[in-house]
Amino acid sequence: MPTRLIRSTITAAAITLVAGCATAPVVTVTPPPATARPSAAPTHPNVTGNWLAAVPNTTDGTFRRTYFNLTQLGERVTGTVHSTQFFYQVVDTKWDSDGGLAITASMRDLGNERRVIYDVKVVGPDELRFTLRPRADRPPPANPPAALVAHRAPAGEGAMPEKIAVPALHKVRDNGIARTPAMGWNSWNKFAGRVDDSAVRAMADAMASNGMREAGYVYVNIDDTWEGDKRDEQGNITTNKKFPDMKALADYVHSKGLKLGIYSSPGPTTCAGYIGSYGHEAQDARTFAAWGIDYLKYDWCGARMLHDEQDMQGLYQIMGEALLASGRQILYSLCQYGRMEVWKWGADVGGNSWRTTGDIRDAWDSMTRIGFSQDSLAPYAQPGHFNDPDMLEIGNGGMSDVEYRTHMTLWSMLASPLLAGNDLRTMTPSILAILTNREVIAIDQDSAGKQARRAWASADSATMRKEIWTRPLAKGAYAVAAFNRGPAAAEMTIDFAALGVDPRGKTVRDLWAHKKVSLRDGRYTATVPSHGAVLLRVGR
Repeated sequence: MPTRLIRSTITAAAITLVAGCATAPVVTVTPPPATARPSAAPTHPNVTGNWLAAVPNTTDGTFRRTYFNLTQLGERVTGTVHSTQFFYQVVDTKWDSDGGLAITASMRDLGNERRVIYDVKVVGPDELRFTLRPRADRPPPANPPAALVAHRAPAGEGAMPEKIAVPALHKVRDNGIARTPAMGWNSWNKFAGRVDDSAVRAMADAMASNGMREAGYVYVNIDDTWEGDKRDEQGNITTNKKFPDMKALADYVHSKGLKLGIYSSPGPTTCAGYIGSYGHEAQDARTFAAWGIDYLKYDWCGARMLHDEQDMQGLYQIMGEALLASGRQILYSLCQYGRMEVWKWGADVGGNSWRTTGDIRDAWDSMTRIGFSQDSLAPYAQPGHFNDPDMLEIGNGGMSDVEYRTHMTLWSMLASPLLAGNDLRTMTPSILAILTNREVIAIDQDSAGKQARRAWASADSATMRKEIWTRPLAKGAYAVAAFNRGPAAAEMTIDFAALGVDPRGKTVRDLWAHKKVSLRDGRYTATVPSHGAVLLRVGR
């Protein structure tokens, strides 16, 4: 039989049926061409927006605000993070499989890169939670950081103000005050952000009653955290709830025969994130004068969000001029951690003192590292303008009384401001005696305004070294200090001829022992305790 070919199309499949002698039919099915389905791209919630995490500060009625201004395009997120004194650019983002986001942000900070990483959880369309990741180069914190709960904020809120023009540099007129280094008390070392009106009044009471005022301590200085977190409708700087009436506080301090100091920054915010004086320098100077302020500590901190260090001198110059025009004599203390060789221009911007180092700690290694590094800065000290190696830690408990005497000796030799930083209400008699030793204070307050220099040092390592420093005083007198930085008491001999000091016909007096000492062949030998000092005055 002839073979017949029957073709039939069944449900889009071609079927071929073949009949043959005693053979079973063969069915061949040809499927249609497959169409590739596109793989689904991962989708993430859109985090675009200006997000604000506002955490209340515990006692002052203000908020610690962090702004995350983010723009998302696909998986990429860009933007900025503004937190207290820091303004970061987002440089990297990574999503995980659970929809979590890691944001890495970076900024330049005093010549170095500062990086932070936030782990972000999307809670809903109007809530994100940001957890700051602990730094890998530091020990893990005892308590994990709490997440910042952020909600949407109006566009532009928390943005940086318009950058102001830095003026051409010129020499600011001398204000005529602080012919000798400032003496007083500052709140930061002991109280930090806990300082309030009652604490300041209590310190003034103590200074007026315990002999400190008579010894020369006159400034009662409020450091950071007195400010509000926003200006009033007229642009005036405001105080927070801890300081309900700054004018009344100044009047109280003045009634004790003392002076009141305050703190601000050339940046939009202070170190702790409160209002700075940026763009309001003249207005703030007038406010300070109206309140009766006598001293301004001006801390660089927040300025680095908008300016690099090359603008530092110009920004400090703006406030120097503003203080001169305020109608009140206000001591001008520059705090910029020794950056940009401030000792070369601090006086030119009107500064009465300028910080030469980073912050001190209440520890022997910190105090000595700072104090013994000041030798080369001596030429820049002069009446009205002094190097400032930071505040005193005497009485805060981290060093022994012997070490605190060395602290007082070294700072007095350096013609440094003497700003106590302890609780003046509860200090021991020995600490009060260190702070009020009038013979030692007289070295610091010498009218010549010259700073000591290192005259001799042993060949030992820094932690073992013995050193002798000399300071020329008014009327041909000298101060000579012997320091034992080693772990054991040591006999030290001061050879006056080798130091270029002629003791003939003069009195040599030990200022801690409060007695005259005798020389042998123009030399004086004393046993100096470990971490101790001997301070002599040579003069008529």
